[in-house]
Amino acid sequence: MPSDKVLAEKKQIVSDLTDKLKKAKSAVLVDYLGLTVEQDTALRIEFSKAGVDYTVVKNTMMSFAADNVGLSDLKAHLKGPTAIAISYDDLVAPARVVAANAKKYDVMEIKIGILEGEIIDVAQVRALADLPSKDVLISIVLGTMNAPIRGLATVLNGTIRALATALNAVAEQKAS
Repeated sequence: MPSDKVLAEKKQIVSDLTDKLKKAKSAVLVDYLGLTVEQDTALRIEFSKAGVDYTVVKNTMMSFAADNVGLSDLKAHLKGPTAIAISYDDLVAPARVVAANAKKYDVMEIKIGILEGEIIDVAQVRALADLPSKDVLISIVLGTMNAPIRGLATVLNGTIRALATALNAVAEQKAS
C-alpha cells in the first residue's frame, strides 16, 4: 500500500491530467520509445513554439483521467510508453507537429487522438494534420466572399467606362 504522501501525489497528477483533458481542444497520444535525447529536446522545442503542451504520462494515471472525462475507450491505446500533446487553442497544432515528427523519426508512433472531447483514430489525426492553418482557412473564406463583390465592381466599372467612352465619342463627333 502506497504511503499517504505518494497517494496524494498520484491523485494530484490524475486531477491535473483530468483538467488538461477537459480544457483541451485537441490532443494526440504518441509512443515515443526510441527517440534520442536530442530528438526529444528538438521535439519539445517544436511543441513549445506551436503552443502545445507535451508531457510524458504514466498509463495508469492517464487511464484514471480518461475515465474522469468520459473517454474510457482511450484506455485500449495505453500500452507502452505514452506521451500526450495537448492544445488548448488550436485544433490542428498537436496533430500537425506530431505527424511531421512521426515522418521525421520512424520510431515515433501516433496512438490515438482527441478532438473536442471525442476520440479520433490515427487516420483522422493524419487528416487533421494535413488541414491548412486557421489563418490560411480564414483567408480562403474571405477571398471567396470577396470575389462576387470584386466581380460586381469590375462589371459596374466596365459599364461606366463604356458609357464614358460613348459620350466622349458623341462629344467629339458633334465638335467636328
